[in-house]
Amino acid sequence: MTYCVGLQLDRGLVFLSDTRTNAGVDNISTYRKMHTWEVPGERTMMLMTAGNLATTQAVVSLLDERNLHHSDRDPTILSSPTMFQAARLIGKTLKDVIAEQRDGGPNAGSTFNATMIFGGQIKGGPSRLYMIYPEGNFVEAQADTPFFQIGETKYGRPILVRAYDQDMEFAKAVKLLMVSFDSTIRANLSVSTPLDLQIYESDSLKLGLTRRIEDTDADWRAVSDGWSDALRNAFDSLPDVTLDN
Repeated sequence: MTYCVGLQLDRGLVFLSDTRTNAGVDNISTYRKMHTWEVPGERTMMLMTAGNLATTQAVVSLLDERNLHHSDRDPTILSSPTMFQAARLIGKTLKDVIAEQRDGGPNAGSTFNATMIFGGQIKGGPSRLYMIYPEGNFVEAQADTPFFQIGETKYGRPILVRAYDQDMEFAKAVKLLMVSFDSTIRANLSVSTPLDLQIYESDSLKLGLTRRIEDTDADWRAVSDGWSDALRNAFDSLPDVTLDN
């Protein structure tokens, strides 16, 4: 399993993903689930993946291969005129890979499924954020749904729902994501550090801060320990329950 979150802010986009994959309790590995492409000044794109590792690696490899020879292998995400068209291409590629792994069967089984978060900006258009499903279709983030989660989503969602603010600074957004990931990691062994962080500032048309967050990272430890202390203090401050009849 995995956990990835993409936030859409007034200032841009923030992505955070874990790196753990597992095929049983005795077969745990680390793989990067954050992928980026850019043509500085023209387009910047980020993709996070969750699900079957063979499926997601095949999709990313196909996207990379097409980018090497635009004229021979159009369309590509680096030649797509809009983010919408790029999302359509990724969705179709994901659907085709799943179908091929099931010998062309009409319905992809959950064994080969994968879900993706795709975002970025192409010159002339706004920054956009999409959730892409195994069937190849996708939805776009809107004001009422300004962030997407994939993988092990339930443990880290409450803090996002309560504390997210579209006009927050990047640093505060990263802190919010760290709390969400800390809650998930403490509750589920299939999600773990290191984490990959990617920030994109709207209209910059270049990758922003890229950071690998290890378990020993000073900011990560401060947020994790501080959140634990804050929860204990909040719990202690609640009124005691009366058990008298």
